[in-house]
Amino acid sequence: MSEPATEPLSVIVEREIPHPPEKIWRALTQPHLIEEWLMKNDFKPAMNHRFNLRADWGTVDCQVLAIEPNKTLSYTWGALGLESVVTWTLTPTRTGTHLRMQQLGFRPDQKQAYQGAKFGWPRFFANLEQFLARAD
Repeated sequence: MSEPATEPLSVIVEREIPHPPEKIWRALTQPHLIEEWLMKNDFKPAMNHRFNLRADWGTVDCQVLAIEPNKTLSYTWGALGLESVVTWTLTPTRTGTHLRMQQLGFRPDQKQAYQGAKFGWPRFFANLEQFLARAD
C-alpha cells in the first residue's frame, strides 16, 4: 500500500562506519570538519543556534533542534522553499558506528528537492567516509 500524497516524504541514508561515534560526532559538529565533507558553515553545537550552510548553488538556513553528544543531532534545513528537518543518529556497534541520517519534510510537490536530496546525501556520506578514513 502506498503512502497518501499528502504525507511528507523523507530521505534516509544509513551506513556502518568503522569509526567510533566520538570521531563521527566531531565531523558532524565542528565547523572546519563539516566544511571538509558537506559545506562551508557557521555551525555551533548549541540548542537553538541558527547557522547556515553555503554552497555554489546557494545557502541553507538551519537551526539546531536537538543535540545529544555522540548520539543525536537534529536541525532544520531550509532552502529554495524547502522546510525540512535533518536528524543524525549514531549507534555504537562492535566494529564502529551505525550512522543514520533522515531528512524529513519534502512535500509531494517538491519532487525536484526530494530527488536532489536522494542524489546528494549518498554523495555527502561518501565524502564523510573518505574524510574519516584520512582524519586522525
